[in-house]
Amino acid sequence: MKVTKYVITSSESDILPSDIAMKIYGSKYDVSVKETCFGVMVSGEEEVVNALVKDIRALDPAGIFIKDRGFPPGDPRRCRGHRGGGARPGFYMIESESKMLPMISRALASSGEVLPIPEKKKPLLPSRLEEIIKEDLS
Repeated sequence: MKVTKYVITSSESDILPSDIAMKIYGSKYDVSVKETCFGVMVSGEEEVVNALVKDIRALDPAGIFIKDRGFPPGDPRRCRGHRGGGARPGFYMIESESKMLPMISRALASSGEVLPIPEKKKPLLPSRLEEIIKEDLS
């Protein structure tokens, strides 16, 4: 049975989607590969794809994630080229899920130790901006 899986990388991973694609191209596996902005789609026989994603995941176990996809790459039911453009169904879900991956990667890599959460920058208050301008002018 043919299956398609996404191999998605965390934005904090040192492994890029192009690295994964190149590893697959140079492998012994007979699969179809399509590079995306989040990772790669791998399509082929189930046993082959499962063995391949196991090898790929070993490159960065905390930073590479696998997700099943119901349709092969280029399927006219999902391909935006056949649907008249725009985002394909499911794109926004993968986009929102990928924003959580750095936190999940840090949790997986921590092995029980507590890692600091990066501090978010707060917007500058208008009153503080005025103070900075006055200080700079004097």
